[in-house]
Amino acid sequence: MNFENQGIDPEILKELVSVKMPYGKYKDVLLCDIPVYYLEWFARKGFPKGKLGMQLATLYEIKLNGLDYLLKPLKRK
Repeated sequence: MNFENQGIDPEILKELVSVKMPYGKYKDVLLCDIPVYYLEWFARKGFPKGKLGMQLATLYEIKLNGLDYLLKPLKRK
């Protein structure tokens, strides 16, 4: 799948399957493995500032819209 033609930066998706949560209840868990209820909590309370916040907000939108399948092939690599 060519993500760039769809306006999706493939690097962001690669980060979601390789970067671990740096703190909190899900410290050291891959971002893509964080449960949606935790992302919903962030959506209500506010995502962190900076890159981590952007990653979590992106992941939230992916999971909210049932697009998890986009991450599965990247996670296997």
